[in-house]
Amino acid sequence: MTRIEIMGCPVDTYDMSMTILEIERRIKERKPCQHVVINVSKFIAMQKNRELKRIISGCDIINADGMPIVWAARLLGQPLLSRVAGVDLFQELVGVCGAKGYKPYFFGAEQWVVENMVKGFQKKHPALNVAGYRNGFFKDYEESKIADEIKNSGADMLFVGFSSPMKEKFLNKWMAEMKVPFCMGVGGSFDVVAGKTNRAPDWMQKAGLEWLYRVYQEPRRMWKRYAKTNPLFIWLLLKEIIRNKKGKISAPAIHK
Repeated sequence: MTRIEIMGCPVDTYDMSMTILEIERRIKERKPCQHVVINVSKFIAMQKNRELKRIISGCDIINADGMPIVWAARLLGQPLLSRVAGVDLFQELVGVCGAKGYKPYFFGAEQWVVENMVKGFQKKHPALNVAGYRNGFFKDYEESKIADEIKNSGADMLFVGFSSPMKEKFLNKWMAEMKVPFCMGVGGSFDVVAGKTNRAPDWMQKAGLEWLYRVYQEPRRMWKRYAKTNPLFIWLLLKEIIRNKKGKISAPAIHK
């Protein structure tokens, strides 16, 4: 079994290489597969949004994106040894596409961002065959047309670069129609790869402080989010640790 539960949230115990192997296996099966990553912000959103929780719980592959999720798993005695950051997995998979002939489709961000990102990927991976790309601005009535465009592109992997829960809902709604073997929501990764925003230094990533770097870059938008989600996550984790300890203490001894 590779799937565990962290405070009611399912997470797979794959590391980066195992995740990529599983994704390639599913691409060969040609059955649509939805991937998602979990961080503190998304975990808290799941507590408030039943539809989002339902969608995430039903995803085929669920990775721990943030170090706090890994630390929480360890504190709760769960076998989750490493994170698989969404932006890292995204870039690794584009490299796999270039090396093995899979065709990616990029959907999201501003037009100049997605264009610059695609050019950068093609320069880095000369053999990369891009199925298509488009920006992430559209009206609700355009969704069906976009899904048809993606289906007709013949893509093997679809990367959706807009925020939660919009990307999860879009993929859940249209994945079967689009018939893309692997679908992944990558959030703001397009902006990072295109150079619009910077990623936190390595030491901050390892220390679980990427959220603080995001606050530094976008203080007006981010400080309220993390001021709410981080303390709530810690509170829920403490409650779960206490509950587990009480359960162990109250459990009757078994005598042979």
